[in-house]
Amino acid sequence: MRIAVGGFQHETNTFAPVTAEYEKFARTDGWPGLAYGEAMLDAVDGVHIPISGAVGRLREAGATLVPLSWCSAPPSAQVTEDAFERIAGGLLGTLREAIAADGPVDGVYLDLHGAMVTEHLEDGEGELLRRLRALIGPDVPVAASLDLHANVTEAMLRHADVIDIYRTYPHVDMGETGARTAGHLLALLRAGGKPAKALRKLDFLIPLNWGCTDIAPMDALYGEALPQRLAQTPGLAALAVACGFPQADIREVGPAVLAYGADQATADAAADAMAAAIVARQAEFGEPIYDPKGAVAEALARVGAGAARPIVIADTQDNPGGGGPGDTTGMLRALLAAKARGAVLAMLIDPESAETAHAAGEGATARFALGGRRYPGDSPVEGAAEVLRVGDGHFTATGPMWGGARMELGPMALLDMDGVKVVVASREMQAGDQAMLRHLGVEPSAQPILVLKSSVHFRADFEPIADVVLTAAAPGPVTADPATLAYRNIRPGVRRRPDL
Repeated sequence: MRIAVGGFQHETNTFAPVTAEYEKFARTDGWPGLAYGEAMLDAVDGVHIPISGAVGRLREAGATLVPLSWCSAPPSAQVTEDAFERIAGGLLGTLREAIAADGPVDGVYLDLHGAMVTEHLEDGEGELLRRLRALIGPDVPVAASLDLHANVTEAMLRHADVIDIYRTYPHVDMGETGARTAGHLLALLRAGGKPAKALRKLDFLIPLNWGCTDIAPMDALYGEALPQRLAQTPGLAALAVACGFPQADIREVGPAVLAYGADQATADAAADAMAAAIVARQAEFGEPIYDPKGAVAEALARVGAGAARPIVIADTQDNPGGGGPGDTTGMLRALLAAKARGAVLAMLIDPESAETAHAAGEGATARFALGGRRYPGDSPVEGAAEVLRVGDGHFTATGPMWGGARMELGPMALLDMDGVKVVVASREMQAGDQAMLRHLGVEPSAQPILVLKSSVHFRADFEPIADVVLTAAAPGPVTADPATLAYRNIRPGVRRRPDL
């Protein structure tokens, strides 16, 4: 078997202030940079992403791999037309060259996100799959893995023969999902046919924080209902649920269920039943959300009451993993105003301040203008800070989600401003792995308060060390409540939250 493998990842927040240009995909940050051919296989080796799992599964089956390209960029506003066309053209061009040299491939696996919006396309993945299908013809099986936050579209369903989706948020099953999807592709090749497929879109949006699979109702829906239905339904080949990415203002935004079966009746019945199970639990969605002042006050009260472990606050609306710039100052201002000495904020994405810290050197005190440069209405926090530590941003992640990722976050620094410590990095990355703090000599478990610019992914590595997790909504574009967003393109009849 000759199986082509590749990937193109971006989660697009159409309400975010900064677009994704080609250079964001080309560079290495928390994930490998753009790479082609055999260099791609080297770049993703050992990294916990779907394509690594897929490559391992296909190699176990004795497949000959035809490596195309893989890349990702931090979530942000739309992918520029230039970036999409160059990367999509490069991926498909590599495949075209491989076919010309050695003949048709037997199958294709793609590692996609499912929520890519470009400057000229509402559905980046659907268009990529359409172009792929035009190149390889209707008979070659195509399998794609998607992020749990995919906005699954009719075009994705039409042009891929099977799609599978992460089952955890935090996404600790990325490699497993890639392997599972590759297994579907191998099954298609063995069977010599294609499954019937069904797509069901729900009529409400699920806020990012409410989709966490460690809390109700998603813990039961993903952890029990989905695998049980798969195991107990004869002829059901695959079943997947996407929570959707509500920060994308497109027609097909929102949760979806995908089912693949030996016949259309099986696929339809499974999709209908799983969708009904989600709808039946919609009243259970919800999570308390604090304002910045309230979150800090609650954290300080718990510390004062003798909390033995860190109080963790999620700065959810400035999550770089959802399109936040990572430099908003709402939580930093709240910490300083409350004189929350000993608290640590991670990570402020501010290359200018990182440069200032490196120029000053460890132990020096310098004037800083921290953050506040990229979100409309924000402004830097100005003042003197001591440079406690500097780092080059090169380290290996160790947590359940990013473990093995070779981080390249650019110059980093640990600053102390009026007793509040600030972890500064130069490249966008949400604070989801303890190694990001340890790189600068901060032991996370020993801190009284940790404020993390993340929505949910941080839970995989930080919740086990936390006394409690609080969610705060400081100003930022990763809106915790989709009902407050000014949608223009969403299809009629979609409620902005399950409880509306």
